[in-house]
Amino acid sequence: MKLTIDVMPDANGQRIDVFLSENIEDLTRSAATRLLESGCVIAVSSAKTGIVSKSRKVAEGERYEVEIPDAEPTEALPEDIPLDIVFEDDDVIVVNKPRGLVVHPAPGHPDGTLVNALLHHCGASLSGIGGVLRPGIVHRIDRDTSGLLIVAKNDFAHQSLAAQLAEHTLSRVYECVVRGSLPEDSGTITAPVGRHPVDRKKMAVTDKNSRHAVTHYEVLGRYAGFTHARCRLETGRTHQIRVHMAHIGHPVLGDEVYGGRDSRFKLQGQCLHARELRFVHPRRGSEICVLADLPPYFTEILSKIGRN
Repeated sequence: MKLTIDVMPDANGQRIDVFLSENIEDLTRSAATRLLESGCVIAVSSAKTGIVSKSRKVAEGERYEVEIPDAEPTEALPEDIPLDIVFEDDDVIVVNKPRGLVVHPAPGHPDGTLVNALLHHCGASLSGIGGVLRPGIVHRIDRDTSGLLIVAKNDFAHQSLAAQLAEHTLSRVYECVVRGSLPEDSGTITAPVGRHPVDRKKMAVTDKNSRHAVTHYEVLGRYAGFTHARCRLETGRTHQIRVHMAHIGHPVLGDEVYGGRDSRFKLQGQCLHARELRFVHPRRGSEICVLADLPPYFTEILSKIGRN
């Protein structure tokens, strides 16, 4: 649901969260803050157009568009969906997620997700830190990205893995096919990533409301018009590899959001695979390294571009 709200004289100078909560029925200030943090509030008629930060104060005559997401389900339910499990014990489960599978329930995807499958497989044995819609989920990968994802079976494991993510010691390595020829055989992209200033569904390299982001890449193979590359995340921002590769002029093949679409290939999503996970086991303290073979769609693409 999208609403348009104009600022009247009596609201001049109000904090944006207060203004929204007073002008949208049943919207609390905390809910207004979540909308702002998610990029759901856009200024459309002022000197400062685009996505609005939560610290902004409104001015008379301004107009805001607010998108209210559909209500989420209150609880995820178990569903008998096959899982490709590459590692599992009493603390951790690592799955090889197929392309097209959403990680957790959200507006537009209330069921049929990886979380629903995990609840069926694990029963009550999942960390509760992520809440009822994201039990056990320590990190995410995009719906149309395939590959490895680690899930915590208890709060002890979740806290350990989350700390490793925060300290950049949980290693995540991806492989991708990008358009064009990368100029160097290896390199590092350091560029802040945040919400796109106009399109809230996209991320972008931007200095506004962004976070530090670093991606290391290495060329694995060069083809006519394409490059097969390995990418290691130092940070883990939303769409980071896709945004960074597009930023340097080499979007991931098949990525319709960031410019990698190519009509010659009938790809359903981007050619991006989470290939390797390396982490310290929360309880044993030993290093665990798991690998996921390149899926058929990826190897088929390599075969096709090799013949160009």
